[in-house]
Amino acid sequence: MTKTFWRVALMALLCMSAAQAQPAAPLRLVAAVPLPHVHGRIDHFDVDLVHRRLLMSALGNNTLEIFDLRANKLIHTISGLREPQGVTYAPKSNRIFVANGDDGTVRMFDGDTYKQLNIVDLQSDADDTRYESATDRVFVGFGGGKHAGIGVLDGTSGKLLKTIKLPGHPESFQLEESGSRIFVNVPTAGNKVAVVNRTDGKILAMWSLGGAEENFPMALDEKDHRLFIASRAPAEVLVLDTESGKLIASVPGVGHADDMWYGGAHKRIYVSGGSGFISVIQQEDVVGRYSRIAQIRTAPGGRTSCFVPELNRLYLGVWGRGNQPEALRVYEVGP
Repeated sequence: MTKTFWRVALMALLCMSAAQAQPAAPLRLVAAVPLPHVHGRIDHFDVDLVHRRLLMSALGNNTLEIFDLRANKLIHTISGLREPQGVTYAPKSNRIFVANGDDGTVRMFDGDTYKQLNIVDLQSDADDTRYESATDRVFVGFGGGKHAGIGVLDGTSGKLLKTIKLPGHPESFQLEESGSRIFVNVPTAGNKVAVVNRTDGKILAMWSLGGAEENFPMALDEKDHRLFIASRAPAEVLVLDTESGKLIASVPGVGHADDMWYGGAHKRIYVSGGSGFISVIQQEDVVGRYSRIAQIRTAPGGRTSCFVPELNRLYLGVWGRGNQPEALRVYEVGP
């Protein structure tokens, strides 16, 4: 065999070794679903694991888009909404709740027929939503100024059970499963985090973020007592102790962050932002060391997302800009 043959074989072997030595990406794009009939801003998501459906609030289109997650295919559109922002699926009753920012309503739909069954008027800016499985209740942030709070709805009838008052419009919030607290981002109240007892509605504490502003997304690691806040000014992720409110760490994030998720299996935080990136932040230990391990380029306007650990997927809504059309991107979560 010639020297040239051995030289080529050696180079190929070295290239293979280098490829094997490189760590796998924490997120890998595996599909992109075009949305030719959706135009404008895309807001929040939820997932129905029972029927393998993804629910996407197309705020600028005034529709709710429903996808089959087995085929990554759009299967239904609920139209006639008024700037849909938050969406929640209630599995016990097979109900879909959509919070509308324009008219402040929460509309409840049958999960099989998509027929509207109830409508609750929260007056203004119905926004982010959460589901509490233990009580079959839906929590909806709404309003502003003196008329801001969280509405609590029955997950089967859609009836408004009570409202929890807040000092400003609630952005993302998280429900503690092992206790009765709600952690709420309230940027209009001095960029604070409100800690609320959801049983009696009392505010237990208002935590400062040390000068960080525009705190919109939030995620919770209840096991390690960590609360994650993404601020926009500056673009960073803050880590708070949920027992004391103390700031544990801060890590560079992504511009114009609008959604964030914590994955316990890999102890990672995923932050999607309108600047066109997803930040992936790794928890190094429970003491307080976190580091950004990847900055995944997506597309300008890819602000909102949905992490589904059961499917090992992260879904990203891309808002069309210029020649870039609206789309749903599907990422596989790496090791």
